[in-house]
Amino acid sequence: MCGICGEVRFDDRPADVGAVDRMTAAMVRRGPDSAGVVAQGRVAFGHRRLAIIDLSPHGCQPMVDSELGLTLVFNGCIYNYKELRQELEGHGYRFFSTADSEVVIKAFHRWGTGCVDHFKGMFAFALADRDSGVVTLARDRLGIKPLYVAESPGRLRFASNMRALLDAGEVDTTIDRQALHHYLSFHSVVPAPLTIYEGVRKLPPATVRVVQPDGTSTDTVYWTPDFRRHDDRSDWSAQDWQNAVMGSLRTAVSRRMVADVGVGVLLSGGIDSSIVVALLAEQGQRDLATFSIGFDSAGGESGDEYVYSDLIAKTFDTDHHRIHIDSDRLLPAVPKTIAAMSEPMVSHDCVAFFLLSEEVSKYVKVVQSGQGADEILAGYDWYPPLATVAREHTTEAYAKVFFDRTHDDVLALLSPEYALDNDASRAFATERQAAPGADTAVDAALRLDTTVMLIDDPVKRVDNMTMAWGLEARVPFLDHEFVELVASCPPELKLASGGKGVLKDASRSLLPSAVIDRTKGYFPVPGIRHLNGAVLDLVGDALHNDKARSRGLYRPEAVDSLMADPNKKRTNLGANELWQLAVLEMWLQSMEGS
Repeated sequence: MCGICGEVRFDDRPADVGAVDRMTAAMVRRGPDSAGVVAQGRVAFGHRRLAIIDLSPHGCQPMVDSELGLTLVFNGCIYNYKELRQELEGHGYRFFSTADSEVVIKAFHRWGTGCVDHFKGMFAFALADRDSGVVTLARDRLGIKPLYVAESPGRLRFASNMRALLDAGEVDTTIDRQALHHYLSFHSVVPAPLTIYEGVRKLPPATVRVVQPDGTSTDTVYWTPDFRRHDDRSDWSAQDWQNAVMGSLRTAVSRRMVADVGVGVLLSGGIDSSIVVALLAEQGQRDLATFSIGFDSAGGESGDEYVYSDLIAKTFDTDHHRIHIDSDRLLPAVPKTIAAMSEPMVSHDCVAFFLLSEEVSKYVKVVQSGQGADEILAGYDWYPPLATVAREHTTEAYAKVFFDRTHDDVLALLSPEYALDNDASRAFATERQAAPGADTAVDAALRLDTTVMLIDDPVKRVDNMTMAWGLEARVPFLDHEFVELVASCPPELKLASGGKGVLKDASRSLLPSAVIDRTKGYFPVPGIRHLNGAVLDLVGDALHNDKARSRGLYRPEAVDSLMADPNKKRTNLGANELWQLAVLEMWLQSMEGS
């Protein structure tokens, strides 16, 4: 896990090494172990390293293979790199390191852009070909690793986070009105390639971009999950599906133990992270480090779920760390958390992940997480209402249970200069959900959530918050082979037992019933869900200071109404509406350095 960046020129000028140095320095927390910059004429790459595989200097980046004429910067982990290395050695390739990054170089030389089809893992990388002048950018199938791009006449820059591109300079920070509409309507999800800034775009997941020396480029989408029933599984019983799901998950969890450092687990006490612990114990892991977080109660809500995480830790005899965050630590963490966001994210979970990651990074450098299971296995409460909806009415029903606001509600919040005259979020969801490749309304909703919402909400949240402390998070529920299998599973099996039914039934021989049958929990941060005291003061200042007034994003009367009763209005998914508005303004101010 690392931070990557670079500049590619198309105007016969050498790359700006100073700009690449600034981008590299901006990502020191993603890669605290070492740094490097390599410049070769019109191309310069930068890298910050978090050493996980091949801890020696041989694994440092940018990695230059002079024999093959290829230079690489890579972020992520290729879990099957040892198998690929052996295969490539059979083709005559010689290796100078034991790093998975070098396997990426050799694989690219052998298979070209098709190398991504061979990779099982999470990744974002850039490769420069010395002889052809072509630069290739790529991102993993489920967008677990980020890659931001800023283009201007004669130049392309890329980086693992937004802050790096802004520090390089000359970025158009005009607010993208379509992205803003998504943020306020589509539960703060801004789908690729958009970002909140017009001058920055995201390379979409499962995409390879080939950039020619003249600046022209072509994108290839190399993976699309199929949410239809498969003929070869048409006779599978519920038990067959349970066996297949658990078998695939076993493989996914095992793959993610590949490391030359210790690996722990973020244990919330929910079924997803508990299964990860159970499967690792089943596979012989001893003294597994597990970590749970809790906060002080507020607004009548409990701030922890220790009863469940303690039960799992005791059941599987883990080396458990219960991390309790006192209320006096919450306020200082809010601006730091927002500054760590590559894009504004409304979930109060961000603060929890940020503080948890700070503590966990003192013990291990790699953790597994249960993130993604709800989107893959229909664990959220907005899926069951779609079970009886006709396929052609998917988006209408989905918007009622998932969208934060209607288009008219968005217009009532925004100042006129930021408003769109069309419902961009509804149009986006309609187009995606109407496309072929999903049999039912539930399938269509799961496909959108798996390929869009998941990537630009929970997955991004985990990457940003863990990498803020040099901690690598691995997500077995997003193993692409597991996702492919579960996508074809009949919706009724996933919706059973209140959601994730097939997973719950498959885990009954592994987990205590109290964990399987519990009410679904979330990362509880009551001090954010219920705004009062110093946190509310912080919100009020952010929305009323000179920066906010100058920007004028929101109608003053809308802000005043929310401030008058800060905990009354909630979105469909229970987010605090005032917090959502404040996070965006605080993030913009953070990016501006104020």
